[in-house]
This record gives sequence, structure tokens and C-alpha cells, in this order.
Amino acid sequence: MFRRFERPAPSPGRTAALHIGLFLITLVTTTLAGIQLTRGAVDFLPIEVFSLRGAALWAALRPGLWFALPFLGVLTVHEFGHYFTARYNRVRASLPYYIPFPMGLGTFGAVIRIRERIFSRREFFDIGLAGPLAGFLVAVPLLIYGFTHLPPLDYLFAIHPEYARFGANYAQYVYPPNTSALTLARPLLYQWLERAFANPVLLPHPNELLHYPVLLAGELSLFFTALNLLPMGQLDGGHILYGLLGPGRFNRMVPVLFVGFIFYAGLGLFSLHDDWQTWAYGGPVYAGYLALIFWRVLPRPQHGLLLAAGIWAAQLGCTVLWPGIIGNPGWLVFGLLLGRFTGIYHPPAPDERELSRGRQLLGWVMVVIFVLCFTPSPFS
Repeated sequence: MFRRFERPAPSPGRTAALHIGLFLITLVTTTLAGIQLTRGAVDFLPIEVFSLRGAALWAALRPGLWFALPFLGVLTVHEFGHYFTARYNRVRASLPYYIPFPMGLGTFGAVIRIRERIFSRREFFDIGLAGPLAGFLVAVPLLIYGFTHLPPLDYLFAIHPEYARFGANYAQYVYPPNTSALTLARPLLYQWLERAFANPVLLPHPNELLHYPVLLAGELSLFFTALNLLPMGQLDGGHILYGLLGPGRFNRMVPVLFVGFIFYAGLGLFSLHDDWQTWAYGGPVYAGYLALIFWRVLPRPQHGLLLAAGIWAAQLGCTVLWPGIIGNPGWLVFGLLLGRFTGIYHPPAPDERELSRGRQLLGWVMVVIFVLCFTPSPFS
């Protein structure tokens, strides 16, 4: 009698069409994003490209595809690492859902849905670790390929003809000290691979990296690997650190990590030297933000509010001691997702047996990978 009130399960064909359709749309959006990025801009997607025909269309799409295919390749390997590990552990999981976006990188990534409860600490660890490890093992060869196949300087001079008269030393003339431009920070691993494999003469200045789609895809792959490895909540890094430490130690440590994360993100956003308009319009918004994300961090809401006030006071104190200090406000959006929606704590599993020595070693290797791939300010 209740059958008519239940939502029928979608047919396999409809499910496949959804996954394939989202992938194809994301391929289009990331290709258009690659075109815009290689032009040196981060903006809405250049859909006017599709008004071109024939050879002109292919010439316009080529740099976008050189970005989209390797970038989505790493993303796909990451998600299927989760998927196949879940299936190996007999945990029902969906195929990846790709998330297109009409500006920026053209995508918010991809996710899989775990369709049933995970019962052991080991399964949480294995499923969480498999994705970033698989993606990392593809991102490193991708970067090595990018460094060993750098185009000649004529490629850059075709984009910036005014650089040609300076030759290989264009950077010291075009970018004198204190020049501001959109720059992607290079994590430690990127710098090591650069020194080991790149020809210094052909290596682009960091401010010109957007024009090199393969290097851009590789660097962003490292960034998204580190983003997933943040050791909080039910991110991949949260699953890994939970597996290594257990629920008690992990859930005692994660509030400290989250406070440090938000403290850095909002550092320098306000100072005692700001005008009254900044405080009148921005102050209440930031106060509400801190209250919202810390409301559930501590057992009692009033303690969370006191913690939020203490963080803001400490941030202001730092601006007094070190004028001009600045964090990365972009992380505040991610902090909102963690603090309010996904949560920063990890749920316990019915089976809390410790990991084997081999898994523990692999888990700490992933912590090292996180350090090598993470940058506190990825865009500047």
C-alpha cells in the first residue's frame, strides 16, 4: 500500500545519461575555461568561441583542450579511486557526478555518493585515501610531461609581442620588483619538479603560467589534491587522519586545526586603522559569519560565540603588531562549508580497530604529500 508513495529508482539508462551528460557539459565548460585562462583572464566562459567555424574554431579550442583533458583526467582518476575502493569493500557508491560552473575553472570538481553506511575505521581510511593517492600518481607525471615539453619562447612572444625584444630575460624588464599580477603560488613539489626537469631558458615566469595549459592543469591538480587532503571533517584528509588517530584524538585535534584555518583566512581583513564605513558595513557581516561557523564547534553555543569573538580579537591584535599582515579571505568560503554544512568532526564507526602498520605508514605518507602540495595562498 505504500509503494505508490515511494519514488521509483531511476532506470540504468537514465542514470548513465545523467553521469555522461554532466561529464560532457563539464568538458565543455572546462575547455572554455582553459581558453579564457590561457588568455590570462579569470572570467566568465567565452561562449563566443562557438561562433567560429572550421580551422578557426579548432585553433581556438586547442589550448582549452590542452587544459581540460589533463585536468579532468586527474579529477576522474581521483573519483574512480574512491569508487573502485568502495566497491572493493562492498560499499555501494555512485559513479562520479561532475559539477560544471560557468566561470573560473569551469567546474567545482566531482563527487561520488556513498549509498550506505561505512562500518569500519579501515574502510573509511581506504576509501578516503584512494582518491587523492590515485590523482596524485597521475598529477606528478603530468607535471613532468609539462616541464619536459615546454614550447619555445616564440610561443610566449606570439602572445606578448612586446616581450620579444628582451629575449629570454624578459621577466626582469616586464616584471620589476613589487609588480602586481595574477600569480599561482607554486607548492614545494611543483618547485622540486621544476628544478629537476624544466629547461630554465624555456621556463615561464610565474606571472605567465596561465598561458601554459599543461603546467596549469598539473599545478591545479596538486592544489585540488591538497584541498581534499585538508585534515578536517569528512574530507579525504579527515578520513585519513581519523583512521590514523581514531575518533577521540581526531575530534580533539580538529577544532584546533579549524580555528587556525579560520584565523589565517581572516587575518588582516579588518584592522583598527580601517575607516568607519568598513566597520559599519563589513563588521556585522564578518561577526555573523564567525558566529555562524563556530556555533556548533564547541558543545555549548555560547562557548562557540566566545571563541569567535576571541579569534577576531586575536586577528586585530596581529594587525596592530604586524601592520600589513594578510591571510587569504578566499578560504572563508571553504570554512563556511566545513563549519556549517559538512561539519568538522568525524563520525565514529562501529568497528574501531586500529589500522595495520602498512596502512599507518601509507597514511603518514599522505600527510607528507599534503604538505608538499599545499600552499596557504594558492592565488595572489
